[in-house]
Amino acid sequence: MSTYTSWRGVVGCIKPTHRPGSLEELIRMLPEGVGVIPLFLNIRQGTTDEFKRAVDPFIPRIEELVEDGVDLIHAEGAPPFMLLGHKGETELLKKWEKKYKTPIFTSGSNHVAALHALKAKKIVGATYFTGKINTLFRNYFKQAGFDVLAMDGIDVPFDQVGQLSSEQVYAHVKKIALKHPKADAVYLLGSGWRVLPVIDVLEQDLGIPVVHPVPARCWEIQKRLHINEPVPGYGVLLEEML
Repeated sequence: MSTYTSWRGVVGCIKPTHRPGSLEELIRMLPEGVGVIPLFLNIRQGTTDEFKRAVDPFIPRIEELVEDGVDLIHAEGAPPFMLLGHKGETELLKKWEKKYKTPIFTSGSNHVAALHALKAKKIVGATYFTGKINTLFRNYFKQAGFDVLAMDGIDVPFDQVGQLSSEQVYAHVKKIALKHPKADAVYLLGSGWRVLPVIDVLEQDLGIPVVHPVPARCWEIQKRLHINEPVPGYGVLLEEML
């Protein structure tokens, strides 16, 4: 029995950082009647080493949410789980769901599901990380069965991602996508960049769907809670794929 109830269901979100933005965006996007209980980790540097240590700290937060009786748990943050590889992440989710008897999904599993819903096979990815970690992200999606044409980062300090303008991100993403005309979807890794206003514009200009973590999160929460309320303005996934 849920300690806290909302008439359409309650989702517990575990945020990897204290970064504001994506939580507020999600809550505004979700249909009336869906409750959100947010809990937080405190990832600060955004380094591979820090992400590798970040999976175990999710466990006490999951246990807290299970005790609250939420209907669904979303363990957010693509990097910590993607570093396990697609297979490793899938096994971890199965283990957690069996132990906690609650549906759980990660950012990675959510993005894979969203790309499958859009029937994407060849993807271009844009991230706000640089260096070898992008190869790890690329490998994750390759393991999940996608042809990854690019996984290119924009060089920005981890704690300043939110200061990038939508227009800067639009230019970065468009540049990558135009180099790979065979791509059938664009994937934006990370909730830190504030680019919701340009998702529709990117889709119109590139002629292919864009998967951004916040609309993808809203899409899967609705799907898991058996809600069907399309939300216009944030890309085809949320507007048409429910």
